[in-house]
Parts: sequence; structure tokens; C-alpha cells
Amino acid sequence: MRVAKFLLGVGVVVLVIAVYFVAVLNWNYSSGERAGWVQKLSSKGWLCKTWEGELALVSLPGSTPEKFLFTIHDEAVAAQVNAVMGKRVSLHYEEKVGLPTTCFGDTRHFVTGVRVQDDMHLSPGIAVPQAPAASASMP
Repeated sequence: MRVAKFLLGVGVVVLVIAVYFVAVLNWNYSSGERAGWVQKLSSKGWLCKTWEGELALVSLPGSTPEKFLFTIHDEAVAAQVNAVMGKRVSLHYEEKVGLPTTCFGDTRHFVTGVRVQDDMHLSPGIAVPQAPAASASMP
């Protein structure tokens, strides 16, 4: 009788943890786009490998860049981001909160897509054209 109650208790705890992880991984706190230049992209982790990157956000030429740290889980998206290093890009991301370990990534921002930007807007109506990219868009 005690063993059955103990196993039932363990089963309930495991079920609650599993439901929590499914909910957190499928729910986004926020999502959006960030544009800039990818400065760094590396595969990190001892057991759980993730791609960790850094995007330099520059509002005006000559200003100090702000860094946007991000994580990529999908190998195909990591390959796309790696292919456009050095070009101005727009990264689509989803922010997830409540993940308890760094096994899911070092940041809360998970990149799900990348798109090459053809020009840089300095202010409304003023844009600096960039060299055309080989591939105009990557989902």
C-alpha cells in the first residue's frame, strides 16, 4: 500500500513537471524582430549544445552599439545566420521565460528566422543602400 502511494506521488510530480515544460516551451512571453550585424555565433554546452550569438544593434553610424544576445536551437536557422555573417540582418525571435536551466540556452531570446536587410535607415526618408545580398530573404 505504501509503495503504491509513493509511486502515485512520484508519477504526479513527474506529470506536473512535464506539463510545466511543455507549457513553457510552447508559450512565448514576447516575439519580435531585431536588426543589426551578427558579431558572434558559436555552439556551446557540455551536454546540451545550443548556438549562442550576439547581434550588434547600431541606431546611428558612429554611435556605441547595443548588443542583443540570442540563442538558436534549430541547426538550419544557425546555418542561415552563419551564412549571412557580416551583412545587416533582421532576426525574428521569441522570448521564453521560466526555463529553469541553461540546458535550453544562455538567453531568453530564441531566434527562429533570419532575413537580410538591403538598406540601413538613418532617419525617415534617409537610407544608406547596402550591397545587394546573394539571397534577399531567408525564412
